[in-house]
Amino acid sequence: MQNRFGLKDLLLIVLILGVLALGFLHSFQNDRAFKQTKDAVERLKTLEGQVGQLSTGVGSLANQVGTLKETIAQGVKVTGSATALSPTSSTAPGETTAQTAAQARPGQPNAQPAGTTDSSWAKLGVTIERQPPLNFATDPRTVKGFRDGGELTEIWEAQTKIITPYIATDTYSRRIEDLVMESLAKYDPKTLTHVGVLAEAWQIDPEGLWLRARLRPGLRFSDGSPMTAEDFRWTFHEFVMNEQIEAERSRSVLRDSIAKVEAIDDRTVEFTFKGVLFSNVSNALSLSVMSKAFYSKFSPAQVNRGTGLTMGSGPFRVRGVSATGQWGPPDDIVLERNEQYWGPKPAVNTIRIKGISEELARINSYAKGDAQLVTPTAVQFVAKREDSSKPGTDPVWREQTRYLEWVNMRSGYSFIAWNCGERNGKLTPFADPRVRRAMTHALDRQKMIKDIWKGIGQVAKGNMPLASPGANKDIEPWPFDPAKAEALLKEAGWEDRDGDGKLEDKFGSPMKFQYTYASGGEIAERVARFVKDAYLAIGIEVEIRPVEWAVYTDLLKTRDFDAITLGWGASAPESDPIQIFHSSSIKNQGDNFAQWNSPDADRLIDAGRRELNFDKRMAIWRELEAVIHREQPYTFVRVPPWLRFAATDLGNVVAYPKGLEPTEYFRGSASTPAPMN
Repeated sequence: MQNRFGLKDLLLIVLILGVLALGFLHSFQNDRAFKQTKDAVERLKTLEGQVGQLSTGVGSLANQVGTLKETIAQGVKVTGSATALSPTSSTAPGETTAQTAAQARPGQPNAQPAGTTDSSWAKLGVTIERQPPLNFATDPRTVKGFRDGGELTEIWEAQTKIITPYIATDTYSRRIEDLVMESLAKYDPKTLTHVGVLAEAWQIDPEGLWLRARLRPGLRFSDGSPMTAEDFRWTFHEFVMNEQIEAERSRSVLRDSIAKVEAIDDRTVEFTFKGVLFSNVSNALSLSVMSKAFYSKFSPAQVNRGTGLTMGSGPFRVRGVSATGQWGPPDDIVLERNEQYWGPKPAVNTIRIKGISEELARINSYAKGDAQLVTPTAVQFVAKREDSSKPGTDPVWREQTRYLEWVNMRSGYSFIAWNCGERNGKLTPFADPRVRRAMTHALDRQKMIKDIWKGIGQVAKGNMPLASPGANKDIEPWPFDPAKAEALLKEAGWEDRDGDGKLEDKFGSPMKFQYTYASGGEIAERVARFVKDAYLAIGIEVEIRPVEWAVYTDLLKTRDFDAITLGWGASAPESDPIQIFHSSSIKNQGDNFAQWNSPDADRLIDAGRRELNFDKRMAIWRELEAVIHREQPYTFVRVPPWLRFAATDLGNVVAYPKGLEPTEYFRGSASTPAPMN
């Protein structure tokens, strides 16, 4: 049969070729549109940064003009232009200033002019404590090898599940809050004294009953909305103290401290205290301010259910947070540089936070270059530091890693908390202080540090930092003494009544409990096995209960544990013990999750909080530590130093007495390591 090629076939081929050509052109156009869109997004980010810088410059000029007006109104001599003020006196009578002639440093064109003498906002007869312009403790732009931009990745030991301010309760969420939210003041990284952040000046009542602060001009949140004193009033009264919002951790500290917060005018806020407390000033100055315009859009139920409703005025902002969106686990937490930030801007564009609970996986990820900063276990730290001195070591550990080890304000202590109250409607064995003390005697903590943590750290003895003047020097850690433990348990009614090697009560019920710990880490597993073996040796049965970190906070709130291991780290040089050890913090899911109710401790906490004399207060805290030592609501295990592996291309990583300052980091070259002090 003969095939024929006709006109119909030709038309069909032309049609097919035309369709293919159109498809190719459509694909080409899509690729081009995608590239154009991507380029537009990048240009938009650049434009946002330029607009932020322009806005900052305009704000700075406006601030200087405002200062000039105030200066002229008060009859101050002015020489030169509006950008070079030269007052006859930088400090008015009765005032103090931390810096009388602060100058903007390189990279900080938006520094607020210092040394102004406007006092119209202040109460007469009370000292005004003026604050210098906000700046870095170690300015990254002055460090050799500085480069602007880039992304820093840090690996954390766990995946946090909530980062909403005041709702979140773990240390990881606090780190996010420190970078995104701001308060009137912060602790200087070097001196640990208060320095102004949002406040350019404040007054403190000599009688200790109020604090009035003056906000810096031109403050705004990361969404561009202005900040006023009303945001402080709303934060305290409508958010933190709202019983419908799950912010009990903060309420437990603030309810006995602050009576009210008032907006005197747009830039003046006043805190009235309920009574004299040593922590009043710190509580007022450290209150993280929230945007009324943003957060009032959400109901208490929405806030409580939220995972990442975090928006503030800080140097970074959480990517993806808006009125209709928020971060949520298990995604990485990405912090973007706040281009509208009113203060000195960070050097890096973004900080990416990864949560990896498995210890080996964390270090492997760092070694592959997935991150520039990671917290190793003590075992990993010692092993890698020793290996780095050997020939043939992987360059990652020999040449590209710095080993940071130091004790700082946040070092804290690790512990086992004993549930001193009820669980499932029944008292636990640890309601008896003799049992709790026996549990401490039965645990060889020095051996734990030697074998599990390779000798890094020391045995903890109480709630006070070892170097604090409030630490009781007459107290030594309870010694490892199994015989003493058995004697205390027998006194409390627990002994081996049938010769089977197990302790029973008078009804013949065996002594056993559940030990809860965070899963995913070799160290945690080794500690759990050590604890189980130690108590089995004196006749106590232990069921080990590993759980994911994401559910840990729920167990603490519901008190659903017999014994649980955790660590406390401080956020201030002197912490208020009411949060953890006062019986009032048992209720409403407070942080006294051990449910320890001690009239002696309550009395000392109440007295110490109301004592303004430093030496007298330290004496009270020493008495409190003696009570805690005697009753052992916690078995204090270890005081650990901070450990970090830091890549050498991560610049300006400084080990401060306060901890670390991520806003100061920059991504430099591997040949320019950060300064250390």
